[in-house]
Amino acid sequence: MSIFGRMKTAAALLFGVSAFAIQAVASEPTIVPEQPPFPAQGKINYVPRDSILEFKALSEYREPEWVTEKFVKTGKLPPLAERLPKEPMVFKTGNMPDGIGVYGDTMRHVVGGRPEGWNYSAGQTQGWGGIDIAMFECLTRTAPLFQVDAKDVEPLPNLARSWEWSQDGHKLTMKLIEGAKWSDGDPFDADDVMFYWDDNVVDPNVSPLNGATPETFGEATTLKAIDKYTIEWTFKDAFPRQHLYAMAYGTFCPGPSHILKTKHPKYAGTTYDEYKNGFPPEYLNMPVMGAWVPIEYRSDDVIVLRRNPYYWKVDEEGNQLPYLNELHYKLSTWADRDVQAIAGSGDISNLEQPENFVESLKRAAQETAPARLAFGARLIGYNLRMNFSANGWGEPDERAKAVRELNRNLDFRKAVTMAIDRKKLGESLVKGPFTAIYPGGISSGTSFYDRASTVYYPFDLEGAKALLEKVGLKDTDGNGAVNFPAGTAGGSDVQIVLLVNSDYSTDRNLAEGLVGQMEQLGLKVVLNTIDGAKRDATQYAATSRNRPQLCRTRPSLPRPVRAQVGITGQERTARSI
Repeated sequence: MSIFGRMKTAAALLFGVSAFAIQAVASEPTIVPEQPPFPAQGKINYVPRDSILEFKALSEYREPEWVTEKFVKTGKLPPLAERLPKEPMVFKTGNMPDGIGVYGDTMRHVVGGRPEGWNYSAGQTQGWGGIDIAMFECLTRTAPLFQVDAKDVEPLPNLARSWEWSQDGHKLTMKLIEGAKWSDGDPFDADDVMFYWDDNVVDPNVSPLNGATPETFGEATTLKAIDKYTIEWTFKDAFPRQHLYAMAYGTFCPGPSHILKTKHPKYAGTTYDEYKNGFPPEYLNMPVMGAWVPIEYRSDDVIVLRRNPYYWKVDEEGNQLPYLNELHYKLSTWADRDVQAIAGSGDISNLEQPENFVESLKRAAQETAPARLAFGARLIGYNLRMNFSANGWGEPDERAKAVRELNRNLDFRKAVTMAIDRKKLGESLVKGPFTAIYPGGISSGTSFYDRASTVYYPFDLEGAKALLEKVGLKDTDGNGAVNFPAGTAGGSDVQIVLLVNSDYSTDRNLAEGLVGQMEQLGLKVVLNTIDGAKRDATQYAATSRNRPQLCRTRPSLPRPVRAQVGITGQERTARSI
C-alpha cells in the first residue's frame, strides 16, 4: 500500500514559474474525496463463502405441479429424481433474504438490445439484459461474491463443483458436476468443456462472446480432459488463482457440443460464418444449462424463456429451481426499461441513468406506486478505455497510430484525467448525493475498497495543459487545439474518436461533457455514437481498436449509487434464484 500526500498549495507557485514546475506539483496524486452521505443507500450483509451453497443429495425433490401433470405423467419427461444429478447444487436458506420461494408467475423485463442468435461460443449476443445469464452456466461463479467478506473471496463452484491445485501450483484439477443434463436431456460432461476450449477459445477463427482467448487464462495455458467429469489445467505460473475468475461469466460458459458440432467446420465441413450464424433467434429450444430455455421469439417484440426441466439446482427443501415459470423480455429501448418498471408494466429495472433518480423517487413515494425503489452500493461507474496496442491491429492510419502512442504515454494519460472535472459531470446528470467522484480501481461498494490506497489526480486544467506541453503537444497553428509534432501525422490537430453507446442518455450526456472538457484542454474529441448490436459489433471489430471507448463497466468518472426498481403487489410474489 502506498500513501500519497495531499497536493501542496502555495500562492507563490501561481506566478513566475516554469511549465515543468507547475506540472511537477499538479501531477502529485492525493486521496480521493469522501463520498457524499446517502441515507437511503442499502448496506451489504457480508457472509462466509460457504454459507451460500453446497452440493449434496436430498431425501426428496419437488417441482411445479403443472410439470408433473403435463409432462411426467404423460411420459414426455422422466421423473424429477432422474433428471437431477445425484448431488445437485443446493442453495442454503440462510442466505435467501426472503426465504424459500413459491412456484409460478412470469417476470416481465424490458431490454434495448437485440439477439443475434444463440451461439454464445462463436460470439453472438443474445440481446443482453440478463438473457444470456438466464440461459448459460459457467465453470465457476462470481455473482454472489459482492456479499462475501474480502478475506474469504474466491469464485464459487458451479459447473466445476470442486478443484485442487498440485503441490507446485502449476496444475489445477477440476471435478465437473456429475449427472447434470442439458435442457434437452443430453448429459453435460467434459466433452462440452473441451469443445468450448479447443474449437472456440483456441481456434483462431472463432471469437466467443466477451472475447475469451487462450491468453485470458494465462500465457501458454493448456487444458485437457482426464475423464468424463475431470479436467486439468496447466499454467506457466504457479497458483494463478486469478484465472478462476476468468472461468466464470462471461469467458468460460460452454455451449451444447452435441448441437454446436453440427455446424462447426471441423465436424460438419461448413464455413465459420455458417457456424456462427447457424443458430439464429428463430432456432428455438436451444439446449441450455441455465435456468430458462428460449421458446418464443418475435423480432422487435419479445423473447420468452421457460423454466428448464433439467435444471440442476435446488433449494434446501428440495424444490427444483427456478421458481419463476417464464421470463418475458420486451424488445424496446434501455430507457424504456426504467419507464415500464416505474409504471408497473415491467417487473424490474436497474436504474443506471441518474437523470431518472429524482422522478423515480417521487413516483415510488406515492401510495399508488406499483413499484418500490431500493438503492444499493456504488457499483456502477464510467471509464475511458484507451487503445494501448502498438501492433497495427485494425490497420490504423497515421493519425490513429499517433493517438495510440499518446495513449501509451503516462504523462498524456495524466493530462486527460486531470482535465476531467468529475464533480461537474456528475452534477450535470443529477443534483444531490447520487453521484460521487471516483478515479478508478476497486469499486467503492465492495469490502476490498480502501480509500487511502486509491490514486487520485484532482481536476487541474492548467497542470494538465503543462503535461501536454511536456509530451510535446502544442497549439502551433493558433486554432485552440494542440498539434502533433511536425514529424508526426503531418503536425495536424490531435483528434481522437470516442466510441459511445447511444442507447443510454447518461452515456451520451457524459460523452458530450467530455468533449467540452477535452476541448478546454486542447484535444479534439469526435463522438461515434452507435446503438444496439451495431455498437457491439463495432466494439469487437478490429477497426474499433483505433478509438477509445466510454464504458460503464468500471469506475472512473462520476460513480452513481445503484438503484433498482422492483414490482410490488400480491399478484407478483414469486422469487427466483
